[in-house]
Amino acid sequence: MTTLQSVPALGTRPAAGSQPSRAETREQLSKATYDLLVIGGGILGISTAWHAAQSGLRVALVDAGDFAGATSSASSKLLHGGLRYLQTGAVKLVAENHFERRAVSRQVAPHLANPLTFYLPVYKGGPHGAAKLGAGVFAYSALSAFGDGVGHLLSPAKAAQDVPELRTDNLKAVAVYGDDQMNDARMALMTVRAAVAAGATVLNHAEVTGLRFTRGRVTGAELRDRTSGDEFGVSARLVLNATGPWVDHLRRMEDPNAAPSIRLSKGAHLVLKRTSPWKAALATPIDKYRITFALPWEDMLLLGTTDEEYEGDPGQVEVTEKDTAQILDEAAFSIRDQQLSRDLITYAFAGLRVLPGGPGDTSKAKRETVVTEGRGGMLSVAGGKWTTFRHIGRTVMKKLEALPGHPLGEDYEPVSTLPKRLPLPGIANPNAVAHRLLVDGPAPGPRMAADTARHLATHYGSLSFDIARMANENPELAERIHPDAPEIWAQVAYARDHEWAETADDVLRRRTTLTIRGLATDEIRGKVEDLLGRKA
Repeated sequence: MTTLQSVPALGTRPAAGSQPSRAETREQLSKATYDLLVIGGGILGISTAWHAAQSGLRVALVDAGDFAGATSSASSKLLHGGLRYLQTGAVKLVAENHFERRAVSRQVAPHLANPLTFYLPVYKGGPHGAAKLGAGVFAYSALSAFGDGVGHLLSPAKAAQDVPELRTDNLKAVAVYGDDQMNDARMALMTVRAAVAAGATVLNHAEVTGLRFTRGRVTGAELRDRTSGDEFGVSARLVLNATGPWVDHLRRMEDPNAAPSIRLSKGAHLVLKRTSPWKAALATPIDKYRITFALPWEDMLLLGTTDEEYEGDPGQVEVTEKDTAQILDEAAFSIRDQQLSRDLITYAFAGLRVLPGGPGDTSKAKRETVVTEGRGGMLSVAGGKWTTFRHIGRTVMKKLEALPGHPLGEDYEPVSTLPKRLPLPGIANPNAVAHRLLVDGPAPGPRMAADTARHLATHYGSLSFDIARMANENPELAERIHPDAPEIWAQVAYARDHEWAETADDVLRRRTTLTIRGLATDEIRGKVEDLLGRKA
């Protein structure tokens, strides 16, 4: 493991091939007039900025925190059709979700998504019978054109071979279906990179302190760089509010009398060490509407999620003891006790779903996208699902196209004419990338470890070779950050130089898996901060 004394040798930000400095970006943002300013760097804002830049617009994207720093990195990490939506008869919605899921996992980002088999246990006395669930998973797979196989029933004995911690007492059958999994923070960052490659200007840790108005219309925003304290402004012909749980806060900057447009639902998750290998995920029905997940993810086990209305400060959302107890209790329906020891918990996180305003149980609310226009002409977008992030970007752009007066200009290319499945940066077969990383390691010295090669290939795709090159040029960057994690120090330097990492949490929580593994020690945090501070 790298010593504290060796960190200063890890190098400063190189001048060539790196992103602009924050000062350069602030100057660029303050001097130009943009066609579209997107406020909010969650996946909705990122996707819209990506599509807008593809369409030829001059686009700026800012966020008060880090990209995907809130809800968009606190999901269940799934790209899925939504099996539970069949319960409400939303067949068209499931088919549309499957279409988007397959597009992302097969053409857009096969290096960032991977197929995952789900086992849905049917227990005696449970909310659903085996015949009903068997028919349900068959219909689910049919709506996906059987691209993940045919949904079917499996014997408890076979399921227990793949999931050793599965409870088999009173287990009648197991329904099987397929979906996909991802690291949501990595997917979001790659989409930011795609937006920048298409021409967008982006800045994280830039807080909106006020809106700019011209003759009653919102024409930009005043901002403060949270890392330096510098204040600056951005002018734009159109402003999009994509601030997720804070969407109404920004709407009230436009109109102090704006009525609430959304409500929030908290979803909490736990990350645990695994006591044995899992070859499939569990999706266990809790009641008629809710399912609790147990997902093998990043060599760990992800449990969740909760679903309850949240009325507090979005910036203060956290996992409570009540949440932890609920998640473990619900997981115990189908998982043996030894896997649910609190000693195995390495991390807990909570995110806020943004739902349309209205009464009723949040678990039954539609996960739809709502686009509204304020009295100052600012558009606000909220809601939606991670799976359909590309579709949401297109939907928002079509809404902009439909505004009176053709505000997007003559150079605008309608979103309907854009490539349907434009890939994200780094697209490659991760197996081939991992093989090359192992074969093409540095001639002198040890070769890259297999788990590191696999980790890089499935989180960066072909961009892994840039990280490997940094490690080859500086052996200290090739060292593991922690002996129990696959990440190497080159990833920290890469995050600093190419992925807008400004704080230790940016690196440890969203650009690596150190935090979720429970390995973000004070010593490591200090080393990361030291390396982040070494900028030319």
